[in-house]
Amino acid sequence: MRGLAPVRALATLLALAGGAACGDAPVVFVGSASGTPLDVPPTWQEHWFEHTQLLKLATNTDALAVYVDADVDVAKASALLPFLGSLWTYTVAHYGSMGAGRLYVVLHQGRYLGCHEDHHFSALHDGRDVIDCGFTSFDDLTKPVFLVGHVAANLVESTADDRDSSPALPLWQDSKWAEFYQYDVYRAAGETSAADTLYAQWTADNWVDDFPVAGTHWFRDWFYPLWRDDGGVDLMARFFASLAKNFPRSTTDPNGYARAMNWGEFIHFMSGAAGRDLKPLATTAFHWPAAWDALYAQARTDFPQITY
Repeated sequence: MRGLAPVRALATLLALAGGAACGDAPVVFVGSASGTPLDVPPTWQEHWFEHTQLLKLATNTDALAVYVDADVDVAKASALLPFLGSLWTYTVAHYGSMGAGRLYVVLHQGRYLGCHEDHHFSALHDGRDVIDCGFTSFDDLTKPVFLVGHVAANLVESTADDRDSSPALPLWQDSKWAEFYQYDVYRAAGETSAADTLYAQWTADNWVDDFPVAGTHWFRDWFYPLWRDDGGVDLMARFFASLAKNFPRSTTDPNGYARAMNWGEFIHFMSGAAGRDLKPLATTAFHWPAAWDALYAQARTDFPQITY
């Protein structure tokens, strides 16, 4: 567990096309980083969950350290590297310091299908910002791109501005902020086809959630209008930075938050990031339950430094 945001594993099993794994394929080192050998060792023994593989370093740059197990087809998996590098360079540039700034990506083939993430405040993955994924093959990179983008969003919300945990997680839950992040970062990384595919899916009438009320269209009615009209990535960068500066801090964890935020605080902090009162937009998107009036008024009283 890590504060308000536990390590989250996606249960999705990826049914990618087959293809012979190259268990004896040589590990190809691409580039070098300024980090010390202790930061990026040549091998890494897994010791988390059911993972027990001895990993080998495949790529080491200032943005990425990519580790693979013995069955990964490195030649095919290497096609992911430009996307991974662009994703994390862009993320750190906009969402602030996250530990040492390097992302550790662990790739498996034929085992541990799906992805999970962890961050440098946790000892589980040796104090590193990690995305760990298993795929049946690397013949088709569409699903790896989608899944890596989702877990990267989970990692970012729990480490942005070097804070431990996500006060908004109980409100937007596992995937709603991820939709903003994925759409934006795919466009920035040149994965426009992926961004367009998700836009069509997430703006469809049948893409609805039952929180905070039944029939909510999070992306179509909330996050996409904010992305389009209020500064794109900079909007959420301002939101996380404002949380780090202004939201109550834990008395026991110098990097953590004291508690989760409520809906009034969420709309108030988002309004501050947007520089305008978002109550009208929130009313359209979330139907503004009556109880939110008192929460919103209290949030404006409790955090007067948030202005718009």
